[in-house]
Amino acid sequence: MQVCSRPLNCACFRSGWLLEPSITTTRSRRLRRTNVALATVFACFLSVTSLAKQTEEEKAAKAQAAQEKLLQVFISEPYLELSTGPGRGYPVFHVVPREQSVDVLHRRTDWFKVRDEAGVEGWARARDMRRTKLADGTPFVFNLGDRAGFTSHDWEIGIGGGDYGGANLIGFYGSRSLTDNMKVELSAAQFLGNASNGWKADLGLQHVLFPEWRFSPFLTLGTGFVSTSPRATIVLPEDREDQTAYVGAGARFYLTRRFFLRADYRWHTIFTSRDDNEELEEWKVVIACFF
Repeated sequence: MQVCSRPLNCACFRSGWLLEPSITTTRSRRLRRTNVALATVFACFLSVTSLAKQTEEEKAAKAQAAQEKLLQVFISEPYLELSTGPGRGYPVFHVVPREQSVDVLHRRTDWFKVRDEAGVEGWARARDMRRTKLADGTPFVFNLGDRAGFTSHDWEIGIGGGDYGGANLIGFYGSRSLTDNMKVELSAAQFLGNASNGWKADLGLQHVLFPEWRFSPFLTLGTGFVSTSPRATIVLPEDREDQTAYVGAGARFYLTRRFFLRADYRWHTIFTSRDDNEELEEWKVVIACFF
């Protein structure tokens, strides 16, 4: 077979000869496809780079916004010492001079992590931070693990035991301060007696008469729920679940740091389904902490 590579209007084409394929045209098409593929890959790379850059900018903007919300206090003493960690065993490595400011990052018990104007971060004692001031000149006020914190705090939790109508009692409580004098208290306990066992829960108000005193008395009033289960089959089952109400009094005694003792007495009235209600006495001693 004879092959001609001349144009279509030559005599060979008119005579029925076959034309030789154009190598130039085939290479041109391959180059165009390669260029399109490279352009697509490059466009995808630019898109990913732009997205990554946008994500980094968003993170930086969020970090800046979070930094703007930090509490800023100013040093009113000659200097503020910064330690490498939140504890007495960590050394002091930096001091912030008077009139400069620090940003409060967060708190851990009696230590604050702060950052000064130069970007140095460290831990300052809560006692030293109480001598700083806000931008408007007012003192920086917060709860401390001392007598001041014992007088004014937000939460209390405690655990202890005592006696509930002749049965051994063990329980815990938690309270939320509405004011320095008034608190809302929720408690739960289990009692174990010779004739019956059970559990109870109480919700009430506590009024502290003199919260600034180391030994501070209080009054309490509330309602609750009690569930009783007989221990022996010879004991006739009485009301298993009843509503209660109580009044009481007690006292708190500050120990050290965030801990205090609490002793209280309550007079419970149990509203049974019978014609007469029952009355029980409760006393307990609790070790508690505030924060």
